[in-house]
Amino acid sequence: MQLVGMLDSPYVRRVAISMKLMDIDFEHRPVSVFRHFDAFREVNPVVKAPTLVCDDGVALMDSTLILDYLESLVAPARRLMPPGGLERREALRLIGFALAACDKCVALVYEREQRPAERRHEPWYERSLGQASAAFSVLEDEVGSASPWLKGPEPNAADVAVAVAWRFAQYYNAELLPAWKFPALARYSATAEGLPAFVSTPLD
Repeated sequence: MQLVGMLDSPYVRRVAISMKLMDIDFEHRPVSVFRHFDAFREVNPVVKAPTLVCDDGVALMDSTLILDYLESLVAPARRLMPPGGLERREALRLIGFALAACDKCVALVYEREQRPAERRHEPWYERSLGQASAAFSVLEDEVGSASPWLKGPEPNAADVAVAVAWRFAQYYNAELLPAWKFPALARYSATAEGLPAFVSTPLD
């Protein structure tokens, strides 16, 4: 299998780290949706990262859909998502906040770096920042009791999503979402970023 996309995308990094934690072999192809648009279009006509190219050539996109498929390939003990019930619902809830934070942080980057300053829509920029901050505030409360993970002795899918979201925010938007406002998230992220699966999958 091939995972196509750059690791500066939180969605690509989320999938790559999850695949390593589940011991799924894959080849990472660092193709940019900006710098390598035509090359990416040959893999996926809509040029969306991440794209997973399966061994039979079928391409899947969207990090959540990709991970849903990958979980079906491994034994239950290696899956990162709880199998069902309230534990699964809680993981989905936390992943939802993490992905919302990612979406809004990406929107901030696009607005700031892809749009000319004179055309930036400040109300939209401030709204996106407020939404990102709200998502991280919820996650700050949740990770405060992590020991060290949200649920259980090993990191699960929610842990990966939350840690990846925070790392992305700090890499691109640290001045807008300072770590001192989210000390529990900063500590929690540092623990996650020390795991081999994270260390070997650097954002930068």
